[in-house]
Amino acid sequence: MERLMELQTLQFGISARSSESKADMDKLRKKVPTRVLAHYDRFALRGKKGVAVARNGVCSECHLRIISGKLVSLVYTNDVQLWDNCGRYLYLPEDEPLGLNDPKPAPPATVKRPSQRAAHYVA
Repeated sequence: MERLMELQTLQFGISARSSESKADMDKLRKKVPTRVLAHYDRFALRGKKGVAVARNGVCSECHLRIISGKLVSLVYTNDVQLWDNCGRYLYLPEDEPLGLNDPKPAPPATVKRPSQRAAHYVA
């Protein structure tokens, strides 16, 4: 997953057009499995990132909270994880907190209803 993240950094970075970075990208592409690379390339062809960083339990691309089971599997397995919502590969850096703390519930919203005294007179 680290290689795919490096590839994305090179591809979407400032120096993506230099010949040196293209050579580095070719080296990294050879180290990534073809099925993973094909899925990643579908996003790259549309100008989108194929790898999302999981920051505090939230996908960095679609900004939705990642379910706790998926986060735990990111920590304890070396498997490549696809996020069901946006279809990107999830990457959890080593120093990143999981964000598994219980979120505080939002305060109840107040609903303003129209007055019951609305008069409709027919003449």
